Amino acid sequence: MKQKWLLNLIGICFLLSANGQTWTPLFNGKDFQGWEHVGDGNFVIEDGLLKTQGGMGLLWNTTQKFKNAKIKVVYKGAAENNAGVFIRIPKKPTEAWMPVNRGYEVQIDDRQDEFHRTGVLYSLTRAKASPGKAEGWNEMVITLQGNRTLVEVNGVLVTDYQEGDPVPEKVKDYEPARRRRPKAGYIGLQNHGEEDVIYFKEVSYQKLKK
Repeated sequence: MKQKWLLNLIGICFLLSANGQTWTPLFNGKDFQGWEHVGDGNFVIEDGLLKTQGGMGLLWNTTQKFKNAKIKVVYKGAAENNAGVFIRIPKKPTEAWMPVNRGYEVQIDDRQDEFHRTGVLYSLTRAKASPGKAEGWNEMVITLQGNRTLVEVNGVLVTDYQEGDPVPEKVKDYEPARRRRPKAGYIGLQNHGEEDVIYFKEVSYQKLKK
């Protein structure tokens, strides 16, 4: 039994080594250590999961600015609800709208059109695919590589955007400003509105090798 356990451990270590890097968690499943909330509504922790309540607000990670990194977010509820993952926020937010106009929102909402659905930079990029699952957990991986932003949902590429690429004109007043974003920035999770409930069970990251 001891030998079998040791072989399993060696195999796990090999897989982690072959993958190059493990994921470092940003949410510990217990409390809001390393996170602060701004704006309306809030997040609560239920059974080790983050749950959105009300809005519009932002739970942002205070630990560091992210540059040349992968951000992994595991969520559910997008078939009928709205939320988002914010990236490239240039400074610590004190209210919910600054990140909208100075960072990017990676949308979580499977009901919307191709410029506003899960995996796009909200109202700025067109979805290359719509791979969201209505039931169960979905995995979003956001890659920040210099001025390039890639978003995969369940292993399928949805967004590949380079700073300076053409974007549609702003139509609605709540859509983000059309401006360049920084290479490094804070990240956050959006709670969108009174009727929107999204659950998150993992938020983690990997540093990219230069």
